[in-house]
Amino acid sequence: MDIALLVLGIILMLTGIIGSFLPVLPGPPISWLGLLVLYLTKAIPNDWVFLSVTLVIALVVFALDYIIPAIGTKKFGGTKAGMIGTTIGLLVAIFFPVLGIFGIVVWPFVGAFVGELLNKADQKTAFKAAFGSFIGFLTGTFLKFMLSIIYIGLFISTVWEYSEALFPFFYS
Repeated sequence: MDIALLVLGIILMLTGIIGSFLPVLPGPPISWLGLLVLYLTKAIPNDWVFLSVTLVIALVVFALDYIIPAIGTKKFGGTKAGMIGTTIGLLVAIFFPVLGIFGIVVWPFVGAFVGELLNKADQKTAFKAAFGSFIGFLTGTFLKFMLSIIYIGLFISTVWEYSEALFPFFYS
């Protein structure tokens, strides 16, 4: 049963990393679920303080992901249309990877710019607002990604620490 929970935890960790980039998946909370599943194994002692602290951090970063782009957009004179455009641009980059990894950078900016233009902003204002929305998006994505990487690091170090209890058949 521990191996099944370990595999589920790994799947949740990887999904959390992917969720750092996809706006439809809450990356850090999914990564945290991977930690929770790991601590539900019989081989690893429960550490509710650790799980509570990491949950609070995941929820704060999850909330900041909605606040930071709004602050960036507002600071640079943008509107909600720019934020929506950024999200649509990201989805275009993910589902139509014409520009490869470079598209993750280009398409959200283009989406914010078009969103602002459709919201009747002039080109200079739209560019400035798109830049703010884009910077906010990148900041939020970076925070989510870094937290998910930290969580997978904690996951791996915990598995390593308790590897003898998790994999007794290797140590017999």
